[in-house]
Amino acid sequence: MSASQGSLRAALHGMGALSREGRDTLWLLLFLGLSMAPHLPRLPLWCSLGAGAALAWRAWLAWRDGPLPRRWLLFTALIASVALTASTHQTVLGREAGITLVTVLASLKTLELRARRDAFVVTALGFFMALTQFIYSQSPLTAALMLVTTWGLLTSLVLAQRPLGRPGLGAVGRATARTMLMGLPVMLVLYVLFPRIGPLWSVPTLQGARTGLSDRLELGQVSELALDDRIAMRVRFEGAAPPPQALYFRGPVLGEFNGRTWLPQRPGQRAGEATDARWLPRAGLPAVRYQATLEPQTVASLPLLDGTVAAQPAPPFSEPRPQLRGRDWYLAQPSRERAVIDAIAYPGVSQGPDGENAISLRDWLQLPPGYNPRTLDWAARQRQLPALREADPRATVRNLLTHIRTAGFRYTLSPGDAQSPTLHAIDRFWLDTRAGFCEHFATAFVVILRAMDVPARVVTGFQGAEINPVDGLHVVRNSDAHAWAEFWQPGEGWVRVDPTAAVAPDRVERTRPAVRFPDAGGAGLVGNVSPLWRSMRAYLDAGNHRWNLWVLSYSRQRQMDLLRDLGLSSPDTSDLIRLTAIAASAAALVGAALLWWARPRVRRVSVWQRPLARLHAALLATGAPAPANCPAPAPAATWYAHLRKAPPGGPGWTQHGDAILAELQALDALRYGVATHSARQATQAVAAIERLCRQCEQANRARTGARASDGVQPTGR
Repeated sequence: MSASQGSLRAALHGMGALSREGRDTLWLLLFLGLSMAPHLPRLPLWCSLGAGAALAWRAWLAWRDGPLPRRWLLFTALIASVALTASTHQTVLGREAGITLVTVLASLKTLELRARRDAFVVTALGFFMALTQFIYSQSPLTAALMLVTTWGLLTSLVLAQRPLGRPGLGAVGRATARTMLMGLPVMLVLYVLFPRIGPLWSVPTLQGARTGLSDRLELGQVSELALDDRIAMRVRFEGAAPPPQALYFRGPVLGEFNGRTWLPQRPGQRAGEATDARWLPRAGLPAVRYQATLEPQTVASLPLLDGTVAAQPAPPFSEPRPQLRGRDWYLAQPSRERAVIDAIAYPGVSQGPDGENAISLRDWLQLPPGYNPRTLDWAARQRQLPALREADPRATVRNLLTHIRTAGFRYTLSPGDAQSPTLHAIDRFWLDTRAGFCEHFATAFVVILRAMDVPARVVTGFQGAEINPVDGLHVVRNSDAHAWAEFWQPGEGWVRVDPTAAVAPDRVERTRPAVRFPDAGGAGLVGNVSPLWRSMRAYLDAGNHRWNLWVLSYSRQRQMDLLRDLGLSSPDTSDLIRLTAIAASAAALVGAALLWWARPRVRRVSVWQRPLARLHAALLATGAPAPANCPAPAPAATWYAHLRKAPPGGPGWTQHGDAILAELQALDALRYGVATHSARQATQAVAAIERLCRQCEQANRARTGARASDGVQPTGR
């Protein structure tokens, strides 16, 4: 036998030799650790290491049945943990500090796990740890992991309620699973009807607001999002989807530049943004109908497809309701829940000249004084060139794009802005490094156009999408965040131009997903995803999408829509509360009925009660006294022992007594034999009792007749 086999046998022998307390403690520690595990990457390093060490120490003590540490050691560890929590989070209150403290307390509590009361406390802490996981993630994988954790912790509770003997883990686990299945209908009713009242349901969605878009832009901000692979939105197109180079999902439009940051135009500076402007699609341009499922976001701007002319909540949703401002779609306030929008777009649409106002367009020419003087001087010299002196905005844009293609500009995620901060970031990019990400090209392009007296602005959003072959959806990720420019062309309105495409066309025209990563040299920015990982991610994304729509998107609005479908014209929270109370009462009544039906039953009258009563009466009729200290009717075995010890005597008993005793023995064997009782056996018992009764009656008549004859003779004398 090899050394590894010997070690395995030794381990199994040790497991079998574990005490009941040790086994139950190891089981509880396993699922307590499982409830903590997803938190470990988010916790401070000292907390993760300390919790792991405490659980490992307690497991070792349970395996060896060793003594627990002394109280003073645990008290010292507690004080140190609270101090470290306050030092790390600068407070002991709040979500992050609270989860750190609960993790510490749960792990330290296991080191004084002695009685059932301690097991209940540790189990309750485990349930709380499992609940806090949903603050950070509500994915189906997290739900499945916490479901297994809940089953394990409930099994530990059942074990604590069975202190006698050594109940098997398999039997207890099956009993726990049955209990969870019994509670499933109640859980579903509460999920459907329990009112979504903030902030109870708003805390997790605040964490989930992760579209990545912002209503301000600084150099380097979009490049950080390019490394974020989380999903921002999913799009389903009806019919053929637009080509990749047309997939521009426009978000916040930025026009105010203070030299460092781009911000939206202040109220009253909406130049050329008339909401009633005529939409002018090009001749023969087909409409694109699509449905967008947007993740919760922190800005009111909706990143819909550029050229979207109509948008509304997709049935059965009735909220949120998008509002159109110029070419942009907004909500009344940032959506803290997933929004499903049905929309129609013309990717080549223009707004026409209706919104044109020469005075208001000057707002899109403003530049802060004292910033980027070299770039402004370069733009002024370009404007004086004969080819550009009288050129219209479109010709000026073409000239700038040609300059980007031929002047050695590079596309990179690591332009070095953080390492070399400067007040004149545009000067540094345009004239020195000539290496940058999309926001570098877009912001510099807008600054130069404004310096050349062309109204321009920066638009942020997403560009491109990944096609999921499992469900056919176009998946837009934070890594697809992009920035481009728009300029005002008289007679047409705002025209999109993407200067990034002039130096990195594959960024705009790619049709397959890519993993982007920093590369200071500008090369190798795109790496292909392995086919296995691509397939796994496709299935996971498709499953997450279904989960998001069917489970996580079930909001208060969906509840109100359900009540309307049930016939309530103007439902509110009080209706939900009443329905919840009715459903809970009905569930309680059903549960009580099931408990009554499954109650342990004691038969008041067994199948043997009546035959034994007839036997008892027949034997008494023979003149035999009833057995002492035995409630009537006495069993056959009791009668047998009693009659053998004290037979009634007389000529009748002498004649039939042996037959009666034999039938009593046969009856007792029939009732208490190894075979299970059946209808046939009951019939045989009744027949045997009938024969006994007849024999007893014959004995009784013989005895009565003998007494009568004896009595007559004396009287006759």
